[in-house]
Amino acid sequence: METLLPFLIVGISVGAVYALSGVGLVVLYRASGVVNFAYGALGGLAAMVCWQIIDLEYADWIGWLAGVSAATVLSWAYGRFIAPSLTHQDRIVRAMATLGFALMVMGMAQWYWGDEPRRLVLPTDSGGLEFDGRRLISYTRLLALVLAAFMTLSVLWLLARTPLGLRMRALQSNRVLSGLLGVRVKNVDTWAWTMAGVFAGITGLFMGNMVRLNPTVLTFLVIPAMAAAVVGRLVSLPLTVIGGLLIGVIEALTTLAPQISRYGSATGFVVAILAILWQQRKGIGLSRDNSHLE
Repeated sequence: METLLPFLIVGISVGAVYALSGVGLVVLYRASGVVNFAYGALGGLAAMVCWQIIDLEYADWIGWLAGVSAATVLSWAYGRFIAPSLTHQDRIVRAMATLGFALMVMGMAQWYWGDEPRRLVLPTDSGGLEFDGRRLISYTRLLALVLAAFMTLSVLWLLARTPLGLRMRALQSNRVLSGLLGVRVKNVDTWAWTMAGVFAGITGLFMGNMVRLNPTVLTFLVIPAMAAAVVGRLVSLPLTVIGGLLIGVIEALTTLAPQISRYGSATGFVVAILAILWQQRKGIGLSRDNSHLE
């Protein structure tokens, strides 16, 4: 157990970031019916902007704010000016549009920053929780875990207790009828895209600290995040969090077996496929819960 404990803790902390990413995807999907493939690219941009500001010797907090703001503004702009023109398109078309947006953001970031080795250092990297003279988890990973729990609970509260959450749930039930009853669909969608941008920016900073700081690498953050969202059927926030944590733990544990460690990055695909097969066997899936979002 002592051998497994460090891997479990690392896996849970990384899984918390995956879970937080999945929550951002689910919130947007529940409100607008859009699968946002640009999520990882926005997170990668946030990490690169943050690194650049800190590298120019500005205060760390300015870098964090600039990074999250860059992702938020781009997500807001897409939701405000581009997404409305695609409202009446098929769900697949809208998803492919976000993929094009992701490729554009990733390409511009890759062109500007290139492939030079970098690392986004956070002040919380220097300390951590220790046990028996060994560090079990850094404060950065602990912060990621706490923040994931806090932001997930905050979203659940927003959906259940606020007028904006009520309007989001109304759009989830029936977008056309909600519009006829006076819900300002474009404004609600814009808020959902803005929230997704905030989530993407924050998770991008954590992933930029935990993995290689590269726009292309960080763009593929969307894969485990999407897998976590699939576990929750793009509807359930608690199941999405469980899916993200599960993916993170399995990824970490694969490093214990040299024969399969090279395939650890495929964990998200495997978990998503198994979740879909299980959902089909139980007679549940996206089509039944979200047909109204078409």
